[in-house]
Amino acid sequence: MRQMNASIAIVEGLINNDVDTVFGLPGAQMYDLFDALYEKSDDIRVIGARHEQGLAYMAYGYAKSTGRLGVFSPVPGPGVLNTTAALCTAYGTCTPVLCLTGEVPTSFKGSGRGHLHELPDQLAILKGLTKWAAHVDDPAHTPALLNEAISQATSGRQGPVSLQLCWDDFGRPTEMAALPAAPVILPPVVNADEIDRAVKLLKDAKAPMIFVGGGAQHASDEVQALADRLEAPVVAFRSGRGIVGDDQEMGLNIAAAYKLWPETDVVIGIGSRLEIPYMRWGSFMEYKRRLPGKKLVRLDIDALEMDRLDNDVALLADAKDGASALVLALTRASVSGSGRREKIAAAKAASHHEVQEIQPQLDYLKVIRDILPRDGFLVDEVCQAGFAAAYGFPVYAPRTFVSCGYQGNLGFGFPTALGVKIANPNKAVISINGDGGFMFCASELATAAQYNIPVVIIIFNNSSYGNVRRDQKMQYNGHLIGSDLNNPDFVKLAESFGIAGYRADSPQQMKPVLEKAIALNEPVLIEVMQDRGAGSSPWKFLIKQ
Repeated sequence: MRQMNASIAIVEGLINNDVDTVFGLPGAQMYDLFDALYEKSDDIRVIGARHEQGLAYMAYGYAKSTGRLGVFSPVPGPGVLNTTAALCTAYGTCTPVLCLTGEVPTSFKGSGRGHLHELPDQLAILKGLTKWAAHVDDPAHTPALLNEAISQATSGRQGPVSLQLCWDDFGRPTEMAALPAAPVILPPVVNADEIDRAVKLLKDAKAPMIFVGGGAQHASDEVQALADRLEAPVVAFRSGRGIVGDDQEMGLNIAAAYKLWPETDVVIGIGSRLEIPYMRWGSFMEYKRRLPGKKLVRLDIDALEMDRLDNDVALLADAKDGASALVLALTRASVSGSGRREKIAAAKAASHHEVQEIQPQLDYLKVIRDILPRDGFLVDEVCQAGFAAAYGFPVYAPRTFVSCGYQGNLGFGFPTALGVKIANPNKAVISINGDGGFMFCASELATAAQYNIPVVIIIFNNSSYGNVRRDQKMQYNGHLIGSDLNNPDFVKLAESFGIAGYRADSPQQMKPVLEKAIALNEPVLIEVMQDRGAGSSPWKFLIKQ
């Protein structure tokens, strides 16, 4: 036991848990916490932002690209509310993020008196957006509750968590025990009976297909071994991309995999909601629980997922443990491969040719892939190039394709990319954006400049919310409303922040500019000019009826 305040306990606890960065925007309720961070600035750094939304997305990018805990700290009330889009993204993509925030002073909590930043029930709001959230009623409990928050965020089905204290409790000295690092909650033990059931089913399979999601990012080697054993293609949509690289024999994007879908008899889902086969390759609006003529082997760490689909095998385990046990059991049972290597290669080749009709998106994505190093990161966006990247941008390594998952948050990409770069300072990071989405967090250009965060920002400027405009034109008799945009000169905007800005009108023009931008090792903005309504619809290869 020792005399200290909750702020010191939090900072020391973060350092003990190997947290090296806090994305923070200080305010009155949080002054004591930020002062404690200042005192420990040799061990932990604070990266600021110009808006809480950008702050939380940076923490998300940090966590999504590394698998480590991302931490952000906003003021309570409106500050917390500004971060909720990023919190729901972290929840949807099972990303370990910690929100550290405050509350009104203890004497005002629950009084409804309208104290600064007071919400009717902030904790209830946070509980609805996170895996776990708590209020520290007694500052002496701070170390234990911080550890519980970190354990919850980083264990099992990972996700965002939140911890809050009253304004005056952050700085009140009290006796408390400093604790070692938070323990990781052990995953479920692999069930041998379920492994046996899976082996029996796969022994008779003629055309298995493996779908992977964010829950399998750490199990790349094991998934690759399973794919090789079964000669089964590995398919990912967003968060699972790169687990088995697109340049690997068994690594397929969704467009190529759909060619093999009709003959698939066993679906193996690993750490995935299985959105592609269960929603996008059927009726997107009428979600069905049973795929006709196909068996389902589900490997997931979350027991709740086992009730969301009709499984033939429900293997509750960590992806790494479960896939490893399954490979071992298949090997012992002498289960051979499907013999479909040539067919898989043909599907990949045919699909690669077909998707080239999505222009100019595919040509721009090819330039980016050619220039971006193999271990570099692409952060997508809710834009035409971002949609096409799901099948038109090859991904070679886990975590290097950073997406917002099913939340589809317009504007998440640029601030997320800043967090990715801060977490991976020695790797190239490219952020692709539409003009509409970029403006959501354009103020973070100031953050990129202030901290010299060398992200390459590409803005595809078609002066519209392109997808909305296309839908209004094609499905609503050209009734355009709220979809056309007037934009600033993005190059001049970048330059006004002290950031180099360039313009390109074609993939050929963009290539040398992008090469130069990466070599500069400083924040760079590239504006790609496009006509309104330009670009093929990317949806042909995203949803199949």
